[in-house]
Amino acid sequence: MVVQLTEEIKTKICLVGDNNVGKTSLIRRFVLDTFDDKYTSTIGTKVTKKEVTVKKENGREINLSMLIWDIMGQKGFRELLRESYFYGAEAALCVCDVTNKESLEELKYWIKSMESITGHIPMVFIGNKDDLTDQSVVTRQDIEKIATSYGSPAIVTSAKTGENVETAFMRLASLLTARK
Repeated sequence: MVVQLTEEIKTKICLVGDNNVGKTSLIRRFVLDTFDDKYTSTIGTKVTKKEVTVKKENGREINLSMLIWDIMGQKGFRELLRESYFYGAEAALCVCDVTNKESLEELKYWIKSMESITGHIPMVFIGNKDDLTDQSVVTRQDIEKIATSYGSPAIVTSAKTGENVETAFMRLASLLTARK
């Protein structure tokens, strides 16, 4: 008898956060390993796919097909697109810009909007743009404080340099597969 040690799972992951925090850049860095510092606002929603393998503690492997949803970050669209964007989401990356304190505070409203549709789902909090150290106004402790209040991990990243981007997505993948 042959036991299959690999499981296949498809999952919807959403990125939440205000415009210009780097959600699209994080996705581009994770999926394509590229960076473009020309800012282009996301119009509507864009879905990108990436397949990863997550090893569980019991030695089993899970092939996770991540459907990564990116949404425009303008506040007015938060309520307008909420139901269709968040419906079926199983995990989220909550992104703030370490050079913009308001973007960290706004995550509470994004999460409230998301959880009204999804309930509590695994989340990883990201403080992006860590390469801009001279402009940073949000500390790792600030990000960890809000993340802890939701029972979630916090990671500081830079989509520009690639610092911790893969780590953030893979941490979310691990949290997600631990629930399966």
